[in-house]
Amino acid sequence: MQDPLKSRVCAAIDDHCQEIIAWGEAALSTPELGYREGKTSQLVRKAFDLLDIPYTYPLALTGVKGKLRGKQGKSNVCIIGEMDAVTCYGHPCADNASGTAHACGHNAQIAAMLGAAYGLSKSGVMSDLWGDVSFFAVPAEEYIDIPYRRRLRETGAVHWFGGKQQLIADGAFDDVSIAMMIHSKPEAPQPQLHLMTESLGFMFKEVRFLGKEAHGSEPEKGINALNAAMLALMGIHANRETFRDEDKIRIHPIITNGGEVVNSVPSRVELQTYIRGKSAAAISDAARKVDCAVKGAALMVGACAEIETDAGYLPLCQSEPLSRIFEENARLFIPQDKIYYGGDMTGSTDMGDLSCLIPCIHPLLGGFSGAAHSREFRIADPEIAYIASAKMLAMTVVDLLADHAAAGERVQKDFTARMSKEEYLQYLTQNRRNNI
Repeated sequence: MQDPLKSRVCAAIDDHCQEIIAWGEAALSTPELGYREGKTSQLVRKAFDLLDIPYTYPLALTGVKGKLRGKQGKSNVCIIGEMDAVTCYGHPCADNASGTAHACGHNAQIAAMLGAAYGLSKSGVMSDLWGDVSFFAVPAEEYIDIPYRRRLRETGAVHWFGGKQQLIADGAFDDVSIAMMIHSKPEAPQPQLHLMTESLGFMFKEVRFLGKEAHGSEPEKGINALNAAMLALMGIHANRETFRDEDKIRIHPIITNGGEVVNSVPSRVELQTYIRGKSAAAISDAARKVDCAVKGAALMVGACAEIETDAGYLPLCQSEPLSRIFEENARLFIPQDKIYYGGDMTGSTDMGDLSCLIPCIHPLLGGFSGAAHSREFRIADPEIAYIASAKMLAMTVVDLLADHAAAGERVQKDFTARMSKEEYLQYLTQNRRNNI
């Protein structure tokens, strides 16, 4: 490694690698769902206290944002770590009571973020960098646990179900010039890196079918809401042939309440679904077809249907210049033939929302085995997942902010926002509809 600043940063990370790994393992042992990340948030705050990094808390209920200041400059590079876990019963590290587990690797993000903070703070390089660095532990990336988030919305604690959505609305990213994070690459136990991948955006719908209860032996006296739901699922399936391949539409509904008791005609049945797609326009078109299927199904049996819609997340759009800088640093840890550009992540992330506003990267890093959100998901290579990832992030910060932040300014000049913050908030509001 030729660059003396990067050498100092990596040496500081190596000197404290056991603490960094311990942070990642501590987060692994206390998995929490979105907007409930009290223990993980406390872990981050204790780490910032140890590193003498001033921070702001709470942001979007549990979020923590630390900041290191360099020389006077216009850039503020943000390293993001997501705190939340998913429900995954059967995972060996799942919480016994709730079934919550880090089956997506967010605990490794926290370790990488804190490891980068260790390297940049303890090495003393900030005095040689033109600009600031923020370390942001963010809540609620996984768009799940909707009844709880709806209660939070009703009390005014949050207005948006996605953590970065809420943080954008609250202005927590207003001072950030560039944002980056590393996400696990499932089923990739060996070191590899995927850059400039795309993700699907999605729209979220919750449907309530309302019928009329009756004794199960006298169904003619009731209106079966479950029949309406089943017909709606069939109607959605019947539309699949109308979706263009290039739009990558994915619709995957679940019935969250199929009735109350088996000897009564179900009078209330509830369904949730994502409508995923490659573009907002394609998602909107598919969502219209879902609404038609729902309303038509209810009409067929004489039931009523209530539909609540939320914008969900936007497709991810990554900065190529920033990806190229990150790649140069990743080459120290990843073989060149294991670095890939392009491809489809297929899932969704609220990093897509942020990537509409400022230059972002969301590379996928190997070192993880098992499928995402499954009981088989594991960290296969802690050195890559916890330590090398921290070094990649920290060295990229050095590249962006050294030499009067010339590289960081080039990244920003290359970027064209897909919408302003005001337009983004308007988009969220316009796509939040009730009782269609």
